[in-house]
Amino acid sequence: MSQKIPIETSARHIHLSQEDFQILFGADARMHYTKELSQPGQYACQERLTVIGPKGSFEHVIVLGPCRSVTQVEISVTDARKLGIPAVIRQSGDIAGTPGCILAGPCGQVELKEGVIVAKRHIHMTPSDAIRCHVSDNENVFVITSSYERSLIFSDVVVRVSPSFRLAMHVDTDEANAFANEKDPSGVILKLFGGSTYNLQSWTEELQQGIYR
Repeated sequence: MSQKIPIETSARHIHLSQEDFQILFGADARMHYTKELSQPGQYACQERLTVIGPKGSFEHVIVLGPCRSVTQVEISVTDARKLGIPAVIRQSGDIAGTPGCILAGPCGQVELKEGVIVAKRHIHMTPSDAIRCHVSDNENVFVITSSYERSLIFSDVVVRVSPSFRLAMHVDTDEANAFANEKDPSGVILKLFGGSTYNLQSWTEELQQGIYR
């Protein structure tokens, strides 16, 4: 039986370095915990910021804790268009060469030279989960969703394996709206064509030409 994977929507949010947090909220400020997130040790904070781009802005964007070594802003493709910046798809932490923005807080502003990403859709799982699913860290897979009359297959889903993770697939708001707004959305992994849309298209073209592998 295929492993059922919960699918969670990751709305726009901000991870801050300690230095940037103090600039934005004050030298003596501390993060105010509001609730735990699905991944162990990660939590939502009371603090909010304004994200400013060349063409638009978003107010009251949530800050997630704890602080990280480098500030990172995660948005959707739709968000990027409103801000007026390129939508660069990356894994979390891979921010070299990505667009920047301005973060405005109650005590100051931070101008990021880079760090704004559209998060590559991904699955968090433990090593035990990876064994059950027959996948490995950084492998790309397909995931077929369970949804009433709007099911779809996501390609290029990267698997991320760590003992500190909890099983969940993360998609952004654009992706979540594409397949439905169910109470408990889920999906299963399809190991086909290396998880790549390009390989799937090549296979389709071969079938149309009468080539079967």
